[in-house]
Order: sequence, then C-alpha cells, then structure tokens
Amino acid sequence: MRQNPARRAALLDAAIEVLARDGARGLTFRAVDAQAQVPGGTASNYFASRDEMLTQAGARVYERLEPEAGSLTGSPEERKDRARVAELTHEVVERVSTYRTGFLALLELRLEATRRPALRAVLTERIRADVDANIRLHLGDGRPGDATSVELLHLAMNWLILERLTLPDVFPEARLRELVEQAVERLVPEARDEVPAEG
Repeated sequence: MRQNPARRAALLDAAIEVLARDGARGLTFRAVDAQAQVPGGTASNYFASRDEMLTQAGARVYERLEPEAGSLTGSPEERKDRARVAELTHEVVERVSTYRTGFLALLELRLEATRRPALRAVLTERIRADVDANIRLHLGDGRPGDATSVELLHLAMNWLILERLTLPDVFPEARLRELVEQAVERLVPEARDEVPAEG
C-alpha cells in the first residue's frame, strides 16, 4: 500500500464527497479516483478494500471536524454561565453544519456501521471519545451542568444539525437558533451565581 499521507488524505476527502453525494453504495474505488481527479487505480493502491476505505473515511470526517486548538477551552477570565454554554453550542452547530458533506457522509457511515463491525468499532470509539472530551472540557472549565447535560446537548444538537442540512424547510434558520438557546436553557441548570436573589 502506498504511504503518501497527503495523497491518502485527498483520497479520503474525495471518499467523503462521494459518500455525501451518492451514499455508501456509490462509494467505489473508481468513484473516488474520479472525485479526486487522479488516475484510475490510485485509490486501490492506498486502500486494501472498500471496507478499509469506509473505516478510514469515518476517522477522517472527525479529523476535519476538530475545532482549532484552544478554541473551546476556557481561560480563567471566561464567563462560566449558561449564556457562554449557548455561545459554544452555537459555535459547534455552525462548525459542523459548515462541513455539510462531512456530516452527510457520517450519516451514511453510521448506517453502514450497522452492517460492518469494524466500521462500527471505529465510529463508536471516535464518537465516545468526542463526547468524553466535551464532558471533561465542560466540567474542567467549571461551566454549569453535569455530564448528562453535555450528553443531552450532544444528542439534541446532532438532530438539529440533521434537520438543518437535510430538511431545511422544516424549521426556519431563526427558529433553529432559538431552539439552540432553549435547549441550553432547559438542559443546563443555572450556575449558583446566576440565580437571581429573592426578595
């Protein structure tokens, strides 16, 4: 198998585009070669099988979805209130939605993972690691809420992004923004210093 990392990444990016456009059934070596605009047979020189290409495409989606280093970690001066959690949640929704083909390819990969144990293992490990990292970051930065708050936001925002990208006419964009705010308000309790004084 060839080892040029830049070429491998370009082929995986092409595979993601094919998955998003044509679905898992459309993902062939030939389709990836055409999408990457490389000579026929190139993808088969980098991936031993279609299964390997699917599995590596799943890992590649998450590489590309990673935020810039330090963009989500808080500083000592950062607000630790629900409003800050809402800002960060909006940022995640925008970042993930902007990589439309990656999110759609990931949906295809999730469906394919129900039939492919190796792909299911890769996606399970990667998504669980992502959820755990978000929980550690949230709790470590002293933001309000607990691990369950983070998990519920993860689930809610994934479906919100799905609606936004696949059926955008179900909810107008302004309503989606309101729903993010409402999800944070309902799933993340107020920090003690946010509770209004009685009396």
